[in-house]
Amino acid sequence: MSDRVAFVLGGGGLLGAHEVGMLQALLEAEILPDVIIGTSIGAVNGAMLAADPSLDQVERMRELWSSLRRADVFGGSFFNSIRTLARSRTHVYSNDRLRELLTEALDVERIEDLSIAFECVASSIEGARARYFDRGPIVDAVLASAAVPGLLPPVEIDGEHFLDGGLVASIPLDRAIELGATDIYVLQVGRVEQPLRTPAQPWEVALVAFEISRRYRFLEALAAAPDHVRVSVLPTGAPKDFDDLKQYRDLGDAERLIGQSHAATASYLREHGIAT
Repeated sequence: MSDRVAFVLGGGGLLGAHEVGMLQALLEAEILPDVIIGTSIGAVNGAMLAADPSLDQVERMRELWSSLRRADVFGGSFFNSIRTLARSRTHVYSNDRLRELLTEALDVERIEDLSIAFECVASSIEGARARYFDRGPIVDAVLASAAVPGLLPPVEIDGEHFLDGGLVASIPLDRAIELGATDIYVLQVGRVEQPLRTPAQPWEVALVAFEISRRYRFLEALAAAPDHVRVSVLPTGAPKDFDDLKQYRDLGDAERLIGQSHAATASYLREHGIAT
């Protein structure tokens, strides 16, 4: 029986540019997925590849990432964000601009019409659980998966409200194994490569606590992966001391991040005998 290949794209805000370089390296090595599973920004990147699994599409993703600025994603000015927060009391930005970008980037309306099987995960508020969307309106599902708490509003689907999938499955490796994947490529944004340190500043306490929580599930799934499943955690090539806070404030570095992860992943695939 042939391998069932899965691409698992993790969350990570604007550091998701790394995943575009990884996708380029994978497709150049003629590695194509049978299923794509994404969380948050990984759901955005994964849906775009699932719509058109080609190097031409990856190049379009590169151009999009490299041309975007903060206002293109979140919309409006600083004062607009303050007004949005005052009105909503729960989030700083509207998701209208992101909805427009996704609608323009995807030429299908429903998940089941994508070229490759695709799932994305979001966190149910009412159910306190993970929900994997594998059918239905694709833009709504991806917006739910990418609804960063405090930044973007919850998304209502079928009477249930959802926040960012990273709260329950930042890197949904276990879902790929559950779906029967035997050859899994994990596209992450550098967090699992970065050692955690004891917090030294008040604002670091919540960041470290959250990172322990979301990293724990991935590491548990990685350790428990069956012997017949090969898991390749692709490298970003980023320094071990990168500024993780940049994930929500700097879009101007996308081209460098894409090139960095492309080179690192291409080297990884050669070194592990996966590509020549």
